[in-house]
Amino acid sequence: MSKAHFGLIGLGVMGENLVLNAERNGFSSVVYNRTFAKTQEFLAGRGAGKQIVGAETLPEFIAALERPRRILMMVKAGQPIDDLIATLSPLLEEGDLLIDGGNSLYTDTERRVAELESRSFGYIGMGVSGGAKGALEGPSMMPGGTRAAYDAIEGLVSTMAAKVSDGPCVTYIGPGGSGHFVKTVHNGIEYGIEQILAEAYDLMKRVAGLDGTAMADVLGGWNQSEELASFLVEITEVCLRTKDPETGQDLVEFLVDAAGQKGTGLWTVESALNMGVPVPTIYAALNARVLSSLREERLKAAPLLALSAGPRFDLGDPGDGMPPLRDACILACIASYAQGMALLQEASRLHDYQLDFAAIGQIWKGGCIIRARLLQRIQDAYTFDAALPNLMVDPWFLAQIRQRLPGLRHVVAGAALAGLPVPCLGSTLDYITSYFSGRLPQNLVQAMRDCFGSHTYERTDCPGSFHTEWLP
Repeated sequence: MSKAHFGLIGLGVMGENLVLNAERNGFSSVVYNRTFAKTQEFLAGRGAGKQIVGAETLPEFIAALERPRRILMMVKAGQPIDDLIATLSPLLEEGDLLIDGGNSLYTDTERRVAELESRSFGYIGMGVSGGAKGALEGPSMMPGGTRAAYDAIEGLVSTMAAKVSDGPCVTYIGPGGSGHFVKTVHNGIEYGIEQILAEAYDLMKRVAGLDGTAMADVLGGWNQSEELASFLVEITEVCLRTKDPETGQDLVEFLVDAAGQKGTGLWTVESALNMGVPVPTIYAALNARVLSSLREERLKAAPLLALSAGPRFDLGDPGDGMPPLRDACILACIASYAQGMALLQEASRLHDYQLDFAAIGQIWKGGCIIRARLLQRIQDAYTFDAALPNLMVDPWFLAQIRQRLPGLRHVVAGAALAGLPVPCLGSTLDYITSYFSGRLPQNLVQAMRDCFGSHTYERTDCPGSFHTEWLP
């Protein structure tokens, strides 16, 4: 084989599938893994008979690439990426391009772009979503860096990406770490929707008494609607329908009720706090995972309070899709997207990313984990008004809130009286109610801050800052 079109470092499941995707689409490659045995195993197995060669050393890897070299790094985020860059840099030449396809912290990517570009190398921080299957068949990709660096890989990534009716699910996101930031927020939205569906499952089981098959039937109906049709609803139906081969019972009931988190949800919440953007639905999802991880503590604490089941309440007819619960989930999913988009807007303003929110909606429509029919409405909303202050004030989304708010209130109130936790649904109700409230009680907070700390306050009837001696 002549010089390879591009190189890949890191033959984990995602790396293997991405290089097979590229090869299927006409791009030859050279691959390198820290352990050469892994490279040999791949070439003898899934990579056999394809336009893919392996390299045992990094100098051999670099020598096998056509110039300018395009190198996709699929290794663990953090120090391993910095170490790999330090090792590769002496081997590179002007114009060569490194692509970080992992989930890196966007500020790390900002630093690396500046450093590598100053040495005449290109650097792209590219979020990749879709899991192992998406990587093989076509993911959603979110590349950020200089425009020139993106132009050098556009042909490759446009071919590899998932396709929807209006184009490939990849676009130039913006400068610096913008691509990795958009992927981080994507994952934060994902956290929210996963927890929303978990809360719906818990209510269907503990309030309505449905088994996995009956719950899956409800989810199957939801997946036919414009508002909830999505990959996550689809796989939730699959999970609920799956039986344990040993007992024939619902497999999900045998799984430990503790979920971990790999950092991107935390980064979303940390970024939102630093930027002053409220993301309560996403935060509630992250907090629910953290609380779930305290499983041993929860098991010991449960008998101490012995929460008694409160009054049962009506979640609606399963044959009709359980309308109140469906309405609650629709609004919580809308809130999760709205909070994510609001965070992207503020990041774009602070870092001058000049993000195209309609384009982001478009590339999330296929390949990625949060792909959903609702994203067409999100794309439409930002196409109509690129400066939309919040997704919820778009006419279509506002109509959804007006129509479905009674269902959300009914479910949250019923769950509270029944003694059942619904952190995402409850946080969504607070978010919507607070956002659309012309008056909030923080005027009293301002008074307290001035009372104990002389922080001053503003008045509604005249401009300026004021202080009162509240205490004698």
